[in-house]
Amino acid sequence: MPFSLMRIALVAACCAVACRHFVHMLQLESYQLPGYRRWLSRNRDKLLKRSVVVGLGGAILSWYLPIFLALFIAEESRRASVAGWMMLVAFVAASAILAVIDLRAPAKKPLVFTRRVCRLYVAIALLCLAGCGILSFFNLPPYLLYAGNAYVVLAATAAVQPFEGRINSSFYERAKRKLEARPELIKIGITGSYGKTSTKFVLRDILSQKYRVLATPASFNTPMGLSRVINEQLKPEHELFIAEMGARHVGDIRELCELVRPKYGLLTSVGPQHLETFGSILNICNTKYELIESLPKDGVAFFSSDGSYVDRLFAQCEIEKHRVGFNPDRQPYMLAKDIEVGPQGSRFTLQCEDGTAMRCRTKLLGKHNIQNIALCAAVAKKLGLMMEEIARGVRILEPVEHRLQLIPGVMTVIDDAFNSNPAGAQEALNVLSGFSGRRLIVTPGMIEQGEKEDELNYAFGTQMVSAVDVAILVGPNHTKPIFQGLVDSGFSREEIHVVADLDEASALLRAIGRPGDTVLFENDLPDNYNE
Repeated sequence: MPFSLMRIALVAACCAVACRHFVHMLQLESYQLPGYRRWLSRNRDKLLKRSVVVGLGGAILSWYLPIFLALFIAEESRRASVAGWMMLVAFVAASAILAVIDLRAPAKKPLVFTRRVCRLYVAIALLCLAGCGILSFFNLPPYLLYAGNAYVVLAATAAVQPFEGRINSSFYERAKRKLEARPELIKIGITGSYGKTSTKFVLRDILSQKYRVLATPASFNTPMGLSRVINEQLKPEHELFIAEMGARHVGDIRELCELVRPKYGLLTSVGPQHLETFGSILNICNTKYELIESLPKDGVAFFSSDGSYVDRLFAQCEIEKHRVGFNPDRQPYMLAKDIEVGPQGSRFTLQCEDGTAMRCRTKLLGKHNIQNIALCAAVAKKLGLMMEEIARGVRILEPVEHRLQLIPGVMTVIDDAFNSNPAGAQEALNVLSGFSGRRLIVTPGMIEQGEKEDELNYAFGTQMVSAVDVAILVGPNHTKPIFQGLVDSGFSREEIHVVADLDEASALLRAIGRPGDTVLFENDLPDNYNE
C-alpha cells in the first residue's frame, strides 16, 4: 500500500477513535444536536486541549520536520520519506495514548455502545476517511482533521438523523400498537420537576400488593426509553403499566402521552429544574400540565399539593382530580398527618377523605418522601386497594439509589447525589439536621438552573448554616455563590473547604473525617458538565 493511502487510513482511524469522547457527550445529551452544541460552546477550552492542539501540532510538525531533518539528510526524497514515517508513527502513538487515557477516565454514566452508536460510528468513520482524503488531495496534512473531531461527530449526527428518525418512528409506532392492543391495561403517567423516579418506584411497590405491575426502570422517561420498555418488557400477564415522563422542552410530555395514552396522571412537583432549556417557570408549568391535558374525559388526575404552582394547576383541571399533602385546610383526598421523621425513617398516618386511616412506617428518609407516598396511596385507593394493603406496600419500600440513600459505616453517608434542585436540597439539609454528631456536606451545588443558578446556589449556602458543621464545595468557580452565602450567614471560613473534584473531596474526607460523622453527598456533576 502506498504511504499516502496508509497515512490516510491510519489518521482517519485515529480520528474516529478520538471521536469516542464526543460521542459520549452526545449520548449524555440524548443525541439532541441543540444540547450537544451547547456543550461544545461551554467547553471550548477542553476542545483546545484535547483536539486542536494535537491536530494543529501534528500539521505544524509535518511541515517543519523535513526542514529540521535537512541538517542530517541531504537527499530530499529520503528526507521526506523519513519525516513522513516519523510523523505518522508519532501521531498514532500520541493518539493511542490519549485514547487509553480517555478510556480509563472515570465516568458516572459510561458510553453505551447501542445500535445507534454503532450506526453513528459508521458515519464517523466514513467522514474521517473522506476528510483525510480531501486534505491530502489538496496537499494539506491529514492530521488537521483531528482538530475538528468534535465537529465530525456533529456532522455525522446531522447526516444520520433522517435515518435515525425513521428507525425511531418505527420503534415508537410498534410500541404504540402494542399498547393499543391491550385496552384492559391500566396505564399511569407520572411527571414533575423532581420526585418522578422515586414516586414511580413507590407506586410500583404499593400497587404490586394487588396488581402485576410493569414500571419503567431507572430514569427511562423519553420516547425511545418508553418504547424500548414497552416493546421488550411488557408481557400479557402485566395488568398495569407505570410510565415516568421526563421533559427538557415544551411538548416533550405531550409526545410521551401520545404513545402511552394514560388514564391516570400524577404531578409530583413544579420547580426551576432544567430552566436552561425551558427558559421560564411558565414553560415548565405548561409542559408538566401536558400530562393532565392528555388524560381522557374519564381520566383521573392526582396532584401533590405544594401551595404554589401545583395547586394552581390543580385549580384549572376540569376532569376528576384529587390532591394530597399535609395541610387539611386544602381538603386533600389523602392526608399525611401525625408525622415522626428520624434518621432511620418515618412514621405517619394516611387518612383518606372517606374516613379510612392507617398508621404507616417506612425506611425512606425525608418529609418529601411522605408526600410522594401519600400521592401514590391516593392512586392505590382509587384503584381498589385497602388501606391495609397500602400500609404493607409502604413498609417494604427501599430507598432509590443516590436519592437520600442511607449508607451506614464508621461515618454515616447520606447519598443524595443523583441530582439537586432547590426543594430537594432543602429537604436533604432537613434530613441531615436530624443526625447527631458532626455533620458534613459534599456538594458542587445545583446546575441547569438558567439565569437563577447563582441566586439559588447562594440561597443554598445560607440554608446550610443551620444543618452543617463542615462544608466541602466541589468546583472553585461554580461554588462561589454557595461560599458567599455561607460566609454572609456567619459560617466559619475555616470549616469551608473548596476542592477541584470529587476525588479530592474524598481524599479530604479521609483526612478530616471522624467516627460518628454524618456526610451528605448532595448532587454529583454529570460527565458532560465542566466549570
